This record gives sequence, C-alpha cells and structure tokens, in this order.
Amino acid sequence: MKIAIAAVGRMKAGPERELVARYLDRAIAGGRTLGLTGFEVIELTESRSGSAASRKTDEAKALSAAIPDGIIVALDERGKSIGSEAFANLVGRWRDDGRPAASFVIGGADGLHPDFVAKADLTLSFSPMVWPHQLVRIMLAEQLYRTTTILSGHPYHRGD
Repeated sequence: MKIAIAAVGRMKAGPERELVARYLDRAIAGGRTLGLTGFEVIELTESRSGSAASRKTDEAKALSAAIPDGIIVALDERGKSIGSEAFANLVGRWRDDGRPAASFVIGGADGLHPDFVAKADLTLSFSPMVWPHQLVRIMLAEQLYRTTTILSGHPYHRGD
C-alpha cells in the first residue's frame, strides 16, 4: 500500500524539512518488508483567493486531484485522537484489506474545506490545539515511522 502525505504549503529548507525526511527515510526502509511503500510528500501551493472560504475550496480541489485513489485521512483538530498502536493497526488493516493507498492530508492556513473533511475516511487529530503545518508534518512522519516499527515488532515503540 502506498503512503502519501499531501500538504498545502511548502516547507523551506531547514531542520523541520530534514526531520520529516529523516523519519520518512526510516519509514521507507521499515515499510519495505511490510508492504508499505511510497511515503512521499505532495506539496501544494496555497490558494491566493481573496476569502478563506474560496481558498479552502481551491485547495480542496487541488488536494483531491493530487492524492492517489484510496483511503483519505484528513488531519484536523476536531478529528479523532487515537494512540500509536491503534493508528498502526488501522494502517495495517487497510493494507491487509488491499487498499491501494492511504493519503494523509494537511490543510493550509485556513484549514481543510468542510466537504473535503466530510468525505475523508478518517479525520485525525494530534491534539485539539492548532499546530503549524511544519510541526504536523514532523509529527505525522514520526507516527508513520512508528507505525512501521509497531507492525514489524521493532523495539522503537515502547508505549503501553
């Protein structure tokens, strides 16, 4: 199953981008034997529309066109919070069900369009707080790497 992170906004070169790359490189290496591939980042330019509503509409169209067919996970502070093992088991179940891809979608400064969130298979929250997209990407990349370690029985994950 192909894993993709689709994000509105581009990360500049620097420690945040390097940290995302480090975790995704680890996920790529760990995912090979698990049937998890890709771990690519799709970056989309923020809309220049005049209102937040029209920006979210433009960005939702661009996101829908950019992500592969399969599971859509919208990251939103109003979403469901789950633990790392439950997250890993969910990804493993999607893989085992033969889903071709899972796309994890991070909105722009205005967030994701409500219709896009409504059509997502899962709306996931890392916290009820709002986080900058750079930090969300880092946290997501780490959790995807952690997923590969949990599914493979690697000792990296030492949670309950």
